[in-house]
Amino acid sequence: MNKGRVAVFLSGRGSNFAAMVRASRSANANFSVCLVICDRKDAPGLKKAARFNIPAHYISPKQFPDKAAYENEICAHLQREKIELICLAGYMRLAGPVLLTRYPWRIMNIHPALLPSFPGLDAQEQALRYGVKVSGCTVHFVDAGTDSGPVIAQRAVAVRDDDNAVTLSKRILRQEHRLYPWAIRQFFAGRLQIRGRNVIIK
Repeated sequence: MNKGRVAVFLSGRGSNFAAMVRASRSANANFSVCLVICDRKDAPGLKKAARFNIPAHYISPKQFPDKAAYENEICAHLQREKIELICLAGYMRLAGPVLLTRYPWRIMNIHPALLPSFPGLDAQEQALRYGVKVSGCTVHFVDAGTDSGPVIAQRAVAVRDDDNAVTLSKRILRQEHRLYPWAIRQFFAGRLQIRGRNVIIK
């Protein structure tokens, strides 16, 4: 079976990346993680990539005159590896016009809240400050906004009275590790269809 080729963009520890790799190496998986792109030299996710024997590239935006030049360099790596889907996993940069144009509706992200609630940074803290009883995680396609693209799938996590940002984050993260690989499998199975803001799962 030909497996879909995935690139993971990360800036930190790479726990969702590791979950994707484990899922991709299970029986009957329809995708393979073939490349890691990282914008932080000290990101622990780079060490995980080495342990998994997956090519990884640290590319510093500071080496380029603008965002377009930075993303053109990234695209060169993506094209060499024949990447079909980009998965953002703790990547702390917005995708710019170059990536969005070359990979339309082929960039996914996961966010630790039930979008459209609590986009951006510190989503768990936002949820706790607001006092919601249910939070969770969202996999969505990426557009030019901040966590504003069409929602693919969500999983709910109850917020406990004694929760803090750490305890809530841990429970949400366990659901992220299940939901993200599931969404990637649906993409390569050809089951995701975008209609306006709706993602239909066929």
